[in-house]
Amino acid sequence: MTGPDVVGVLREVAPAVLGALVRRHRDFDACEDALQEALLAASRSWPADGVPANPTGWLVTTASRRLVEAWRRDSARRRRESDDARRESPTDPAPGTDDTLALLLLCCHPALRPPSQVALTLRAVGGLTTAEIAHGLLLPEPTVAQRISRAKARLADGLARPHEVFAPPTDAQRRERVPAVLAVLSLVFTEGHTASTGERLHRPDLTAEAIRLTRALLAALPAGADESGEVAGLLALMLLTEARRPARVAADGALVPLGEQDRTRWDAAMIAEGTALVTAVLRDGVPGPYTVQAAIAALHDEAGDAADTDWRQILALYDTLVALWPDAMARLGRLVALGEVHGPDAALAELATLATDPALRDHHRVPAVRAHLEQAAGRREAAVEAYREAARLTRSGPERAYLLDRASAPASPARHDHPQREVDDELRAGQQAGQHEEHADDVGGDAEAFGQPGAHPRDHGAVAGTGEHGHGGCLPRS
Repeated sequence: MTGPDVVGVLREVAPAVLGALVRRHRDFDACEDALQEALLAASRSWPADGVPANPTGWLVTTASRRLVEAWRRDSARRRRESDDARRESPTDPAPGTDDTLALLLLCCHPALRPPSQVALTLRAVGGLTTAEIAHGLLLPEPTVAQRISRAKARLADGLARPHEVFAPPTDAQRRERVPAVLAVLSLVFTEGHTASTGERLHRPDLTAEAIRLTRALLAALPAGADESGEVAGLLALMLLTEARRPARVAADGALVPLGEQDRTRWDAAMIAEGTALVTAVLRDGVPGPYTVQAAIAALHDEAGDAADTDWRQILALYDTLVALWPDAMARLGRLVALGEVHGPDAALAELATLATDPALRDHHRVPAVRAHLEQAAGRREAAVEAYREAARLTRSGPERAYLLDRASAPASPARHDHPQREVDDELRAGQQAGQHEEHADDVGGDAEAFGQPGAHPRDHGAVAGTGEHGHGGCLPRS
């Protein structure tokens, strides 16, 4: 097996190995150090000797031996020697259960703040180095190192009771904690899809890692788990969004909005997989916010061109989204679809009220949406003013350039400069920040219609509508 193949295997099994070590030995820092030594040993021996039949068991055994050796060398830990025999000969060197889910739940423990959850998840579950995390998040390396260190320290009390921390979670505990894991994974993906600051639009390493970890989470959940639907919905949303990445940036690095993208460059395999995932979730149960967003993304991806977009069905889906999660950013995104269906003035009238929401104060998405609507209404001067305001407020270099370009470009009603992709990223960010709560029991009859056999994203609008001028949300549009 070649070096790259070995690296892939090591990265795949590392979370389960670390979970098993922490569950057995309790010391997060020491277990992580021992795992790194075991991974290094594997990277040296496996390319020549071949990958063991049970790579997880090999790494658990090797890392456990490293731990014992370290503890024996540490005179301050002589009291642990009575436990060496148990540690040196673990009864389950190849755990029968995958600890990936337990490790994800631990890294996203509610005692940790979201920034610490993100850093610890990428370090412990994603296997990224501190330098790689800092580079991906545009943070100083010492800041990331401090977040990881503090997160481990905060978990120390819980790790002193491993029978509680790593016990198989009850259905209620799992349902309570998985939304936090989804929020962290979504935050990682969103930062990779559209960096919040700096001059780069994409960070593909982060989007790839978010997709990989979401797949791992879905695979680790028990069969039939209630929360599997939203995990699959988030995975579908990521795939359907990432599929458009090749066409989102022009040769000169400029952002290309959805309506102007070369759709032949989209990843057809990702679109097919994402559509199949969301269709299965909608067929089998009541959707949550991530699944509804994925359904909208599927409709955008299936449109042959911008003119083929079925905005009425999309608006109906937005109505369902806001019924599930009445967030200010979701309502802002809905106004783009409302403008497409009922005209820009109808959307501008609602925007005037929505813009007073404290959650949207000084947010560049508000003038970006206003600019698009004013442009669609033929009021070029008002649109230019709003584009410039949005450019002044954003911290993203590519977005600023895009908005200033729109402000300076000649009026052209045929241009599809929808700002909804930017709003949709903020919608996910709101869910990531902990504002998202599940209200599946409160959805009512309209959402239950998603459970009809054979449901497909293109059928959703017919069953999800809540009135001609209902409420809705938003989905990635570039």
